[in-house]
Amino acid sequence: MNLRVLVADDQELVRTGLSMILDAQPGIEVVSQVDNGRDAVEQALRLRPDVCLLDIRMPQLNGIEATRALAGPDVAEPMAVVVITTFDLDEYVHGALRAGARGFLLKDAGPELLAQAIHAAARGDALIAPSITARLLASFAASSPAEPQQPIEPLTGREEEVLLTVASGRTNAEIADELYISLSTVKTHLASLMSKLGVRNRVEIAIWAYETGRVR
Repeated sequence: MNLRVLVADDQELVRTGLSMILDAQPGIEVVSQVDNGRDAVEQALRLRPDVCLLDIRMPQLNGIEATRALAGPDVAEPMAVVVITTFDLDEYVHGALRAGARGFLLKDAGPELLAQAIHAAARGDALIAPSITARLLASFAASSPAEPQQPIEPLTGREEEVLLTVASGRTNAEIADELYISLSTVKTHLASLMSKLGVRNRVEIAIWAYETGRVR
């Protein structure tokens, strides 16, 4: 079964190019192309694609506003969103991830990284352009409250280990290999971490690790 993807970008050349790249990847099918954020939200809610690939700068609704409408904290059934942009600006990255995006890429990422981000978002992982990951998380920590929210229950030793691997950008498969545990066990620990920390995805787990000084 192919992953169904919606592509939203106000530039026709970019939109068509992204769609061609994705359609050429095994296991990925572009089911909709739109040129503004409002249509992106409407089409996404109608078609329920596996992943929405949204540009930041779009008319009517920008990519961050569209992301919040599809994946924000108040959305009952959040969708997988990857944000892509030409601009490597911290406020864009912060805004997109706070709005619920599962990935953030620059448009020069290349076909392989783009496909990886789509697959990662579809399975609940997150992929952020490697060039901005460390800087991003460090700046999140610097701008966070002095007293980060404490876990509902104390973390176990194994959960602390998983937390650190997530914060360093490991995928589920890499965590399983590194900690010598099964993929299903990794997923169980991630679900427990999200529950205890009151967060909704692995990006927020990583942010919490930086906020609490577990990673520097």
